[in-house]
Amino acid sequence: MSEENGQTKEEIRIGVYTCKCGGNIGDVVRCEAVAQALGDQGNVVVSRIDMSMCSDAGQALIEQDIREKGVNRVVIGACAPSLHEQTFRGTVARAGLNPYYYHHVGLREQDSWVHHDDPDGATNKAIRLMNAGIAKARLLQPLEPIRLEARQHALVIGGGVAGLRAALDIARRGINASLIEKTPFLGGRMAQLESIFPTNTSAREELDGLIKQVAAHPRITIYTGAELVGMQGYVGDFRATIVQQSRGIDPSLAEEAMAACTVEVPDEFNHGLATRKAIYRAYEGCYPPSLAVDWDNYVDGCVELGGKVLHLKNNPKTFEINVGAVVVATGFKPYEPHQGEYGYGHYPEVITLPVFLRLLALNGGSESLEFNGKQVNSVALIHCVGSRQLDGINEPQADGQVNNYCSRVCCTATLHAANELRARYPDVTIWDIYEDIRTYGRGHEAIYTEASQNMVRFLRFHDEELPVVVKNEESGGGDNCELLIRVKDYLTWGEELEVPVDLVVLAVGMMPSPIQDIIQLLKISPGADRFLAEVHPKLRPVETAVPGVMLAGTAQGPMNIQESCAAASAAAAKVAVLLSAGQVELEPYVAFVDPDRCDGSGQCVRVCCYEDAITLQTVSENGSTMQKAVVTPANCAGCGSCVSACPNRAIDLQGWTLDQYDAMINALLGIQNAEVGVRNAESIPQSAF
Repeated sequence: MSEENGQTKEEIRIGVYTCKCGGNIGDVVRCEAVAQALGDQGNVVVSRIDMSMCSDAGQALIEQDIREKGVNRVVIGACAPSLHEQTFRGTVARAGLNPYYYHHVGLREQDSWVHHDDPDGATNKAIRLMNAGIAKARLLQPLEPIRLEARQHALVIGGGVAGLRAALDIARRGINASLIEKTPFLGGRMAQLESIFPTNTSAREELDGLIKQVAAHPRITIYTGAELVGMQGYVGDFRATIVQQSRGIDPSLAEEAMAACTVEVPDEFNHGLATRKAIYRAYEGCYPPSLAVDWDNYVDGCVELGGKVLHLKNNPKTFEINVGAVVVATGFKPYEPHQGEYGYGHYPEVITLPVFLRLLALNGGSESLEFNGKQVNSVALIHCVGSRQLDGINEPQADGQVNNYCSRVCCTATLHAANELRARYPDVTIWDIYEDIRTYGRGHEAIYTEASQNMVRFLRFHDEELPVVVKNEESGGGDNCELLIRVKDYLTWGEELEVPVDLVVLAVGMMPSPIQDIIQLLKISPGADRFLAEVHPKLRPVETAVPGVMLAGTAQGPMNIQESCAAASAAAAKVAVLLSAGQVELEPYVAFVDPDRCDGSGQCVRVCCYEDAITLQTVSENGSTMQKAVVTPANCAGCGSCVSACPNRAIDLQGWTLDQYDAMINALLGIQNAEVGVRNAESIPQSAF
């Protein structure tokens, strides 16, 4: 210990640990040489290597040095900090040290993996990177997490199976949940299915059971016909503004009014295969059971009861909900083929798989399958429509991108539909035309095998030679098949075939729901595939970059029902962990202002991308008032934009200060700096970079 300005200054004792990462680092970097070079640096009291520093034994080594050798700063060179920063922070804390007295260097991703053919250069680079970490460690300060009061209430956006599951699991953990659904009825896409794979159980019965549990739970409040229109605040204390449309009809008059309504529109629940009234219910047994008015299609005066015109009015209400966390479960929309894609839009006999499933449902127990008044004797199902697309071959979406991802669910869903078709109409000829079959889930391969045993006829095409659907000129409007599919089949070594069929079913992929308004309100981000992006697919698979905002189900990407429910339960568990203690903790890496240097120029406010993260406030000082920048830590993302914009260097980031950066750069460049003890490293060649 030393004395400085009458205060005791702690002696800096740094422990440096270089991990071989099971060979990921050690097979390229000579870790022994690195440890030896670092051991000679100022303030370093121990320099070690280990085959797996993140293992229990490796962590125990660090804890032992903190306790027995007085190490009070820790520098670890290992794999990416995103993987093990939390691991080692916990290690340091268990040994009684402030967890932010630790710095992580990514030797694997930044060094060994990119210099695997240059061990000498990789070793020298490792020494420089670790030296920079040591330089920063000398300037580390103890930090504390930002602690905020948390409301034990969550908002779930979306009333499909994922939203329902998330709301129920949150409520079961003792936290209140408000569920909002944009349409007047719950159930989402699952409500349009008759059966689900691989169990082949009734989709409606499974869904109804879940809805009943949600509706009966005392901690869950359901708002149908409701949308999120405003969001303020931060994790633990969000203020959500909701607009809810009225159902618009007295329940005692609803049934009679629906019968008398003269406005009929295509029924979206049945994908336009049937019509419904402007006063309607989605399907028999839906929830809520009360009828609703379709305000987009309702025409005043279209309902007359007892000789009197019934004038219905929408009286939407706006209200606020204070919540601690949000779960986004906004679902997906089926891909809509372009006009002419496989004849879609040109020939009425070309439909999508969701339409086909409703066609099967509407045909009920009929002895033959009919479409557009004609019996269907042959059906072709074409895979990968709107999925696994290629630039230059497939037409892009409005944003210029093609859907190059696999929608995962389509293969099994198509084969499941083929098996149902065979079971109900055994005389129908079924063709399955595919690029690849991906029945990846547990029990899904059995559905593929069953389709083969059911004499489904498989043809395989290549992605650059797509099938072509044309009019069968020989049909003549008689009993002949209406369409021909021309395809080069690579199961028969490229033989070119013409397949006559009555009906073509396009197995369309999944696309994200159009929720740009929610993305902007919550400040969350879509990924390259336009679905909402998680922080990390393995370590934080249902969390967004915005603290307190979670993802559930197909809002995040293509999933089947089981996967959607699993993701929803994971999101609910994250919400429960976050809110159950009544407070939340955030990383302390946020901006802070030195008021003595701040002149209130407002440059920092102008460049800040985060609402209310930094503001100008009037303060009194020595009898005069002036403007000073003030940071709200809960809203600050620690991006550093304000730091670069401040003309007076009055703003810095906790844990990543400008002085720390200067010290790291000096260490990387080998510049001697006596104040922080950085040693000259001229012996390390510049070619290391």
